[in-house]
Amino acid sequence: MRDESIFDLDELNEECGVFGIIGHADAAQLTYYGLHALQHRGQESAGIVTTDGQKFSVQRGTGLVTEVFNNNNIKQLLGSTGIGHVRYSTTGGTGLANAQPLVFKYAKGELAIATNGNLVNAKKLRRELEESGSIFQTTTDTEVIAHLIARSSAPNIVEAAKEALNQLVGAYALMIMTNDTLIVAEDPHGLRPLSMAKMGEATVFSSETCAFDVIGAEFVRDIEPGEMLVFDAEGMRTTTFAPKAERAICSFEHVYFARPDSNVGGVNVHAARKRMGRILAEEAPVEADVVTGVPDSSTSAAIGFAEATGIPYELGLIKNRYVGRTFIQPSQELREQGVKMKLSAVRGVVAGKRVVMVDDSIVRGTTSRRIVTMLREAGATEVHVRISSPPVKNPCFYGIDTPDREQLIAAQKTVEEIRQEIGADTLTFISVEGMLRAIGRPASERKRGHCIACFTGEYPTVLEDELVLEGKR
Repeated sequence: MRDESIFDLDELNEECGVFGIIGHADAAQLTYYGLHALQHRGQESAGIVTTDGQKFSVQRGTGLVTEVFNNNNIKQLLGSTGIGHVRYSTTGGTGLANAQPLVFKYAKGELAIATNGNLVNAKKLRRELEESGSIFQTTTDTEVIAHLIARSSAPNIVEAAKEALNQLVGAYALMIMTNDTLIVAEDPHGLRPLSMAKMGEATVFSSETCAFDVIGAEFVRDIEPGEMLVFDAEGMRTTTFAPKAERAICSFEHVYFARPDSNVGGVNVHAARKRMGRILAEEAPVEADVVTGVPDSSTSAAIGFAEATGIPYELGLIKNRYVGRTFIQPSQELREQGVKMKLSAVRGVVAGKRVVMVDDSIVRGTTSRRIVTMLREAGATEVHVRISSPPVKNPCFYGIDTPDREQLIAAQKTVEEIRQEIGADTLTFISVEGMLRAIGRPASERKRGHCIACFTGEYPTVLEDELVLEGKR
């Protein structure tokens, strides 16, 4: 499970990002560029596996994309088909063993798998597989999928993959590669984003469309819930492995995770966040002198709030972009210092001013309290906090690292109690309806759909009892 010394920070983290390409001589280099564009989705490990039709070439490592890859090892990744992965662990542990894509040898050849998401029945499946003789080498959900494929009696990899995926419950955007086949699939609810693009004769897949822009690929469409695309000697074909369920793409992709230049579900992320800021201004107007956002994910919402109110937007908070991950330390004292290393208030902007601080979420509340204190220490006379997501009251089981419910401040306190806890003059969260309207999918059209379980407790899939017993709810 999680290493608590790493995950005690008061922020949400996405599990990972996936990238794949087929039909390009520079598959490895382009996958590197794609993973670099997806770096914000995971900073613990990165990996690329390519095939030349005969054998795999593999390079994986812990750390950032630029730390794992260099010109020499990328040149050793041979072939015109490749899949890549950046990881942030929400299940399983950190370290090289769990770095993806995972690679296996089984009776029918080589198999590589990269996934984004989380399975809510992974423990149940793992226990059943172990009881029937399977030996696991990692602690990730992804290896469960590999064992299900390897044990299948289906005549080919496509049918084996379908059989395996039909046993899964949860969120997954995944890529399965053999030496002669690439399979791309999306869970029946479409919880995790996955899109397709073309680059000449090559086909490209990515968790976010920003990666297509980096390599010059042209977006084609999103992968549909329950859809499976197969590339093999017969060319490309699309099929379904499960009936399409009610779509429930993670709403935090638009609120926080995705890059502003990405389109998720056909909606530009920056534009959606600006609308969140505008709706926040409608729902909770306030008299103030300056608006500032907590960089970087809240900048767009802060701009929207400022435009709607006419209050000037200023850079009242500056992010230190060179901290990296080294500030994450096990002691509480050093974690406290970590916020100051990441952010600093601009005294010349906020001193003597009534400040509106826009942020994307409040998880435990500790970071919000420190930032409010920082602004006051820099001379702000009032600090009004506006949050561009509704209160996070429930844990996520689909690939986002959220604390147990008892550690979520909004699950334990009222909005007024949270305001007192963080020391703000006023505090308002956007409404669920307002957030969905900002994204472009109001509550009346939920079948188009978003997962809002962390706000409402209405989960799109059945949850395994063991997860509840672990205390996450």
